[in-house]
Amino acid sequence: QAQLVESGGGLVQAGGSLRLSCVGSGRTFSSYAMGWFRQAPGKEREFVGAISWSGGITYYADSVKGRFTISRDNAKNTVYLQMNSLEPEDTAVYYCAAGLVAQNMRIKPAPIKYWGQGTQVTVSS
Repeated sequence: QAQLVESGGGLVQAGGSLRLSCVGSGRTFSSYAMGWFRQAPGKEREFVGAISWSGGITYYADSVKGRFTISRDNAKNTVYLQMNSLEPEDTAVYYCAAGLVAQNMRIKPAPIKYWGQGTQVTVSS
């Protein structure tokens, strides 16, 4: 059974950094676009960023552009989210996702084939 498992979340002070990882299992995800979403308490899940299957194209939400970077290693079936200059507003559960087209992950609702279970990121002020 195909699944995505996130790791790397935790508590960090404002201005700090974290790197999230998402490992796929049960199938190869190298042909899928991969994305990251987040959901803060009381808010809807929102798009953070996405990367094409080759890693050559990336998309970011305006709120994280210039601070967050998505990358992938298809040989390891893994996608990463490097988060720098973290702000308290970045506090949320972060979810990894797999879909067919990276740019379509910006659509609401995003056409996602697989979701991870989420990892908590908390940024203290």
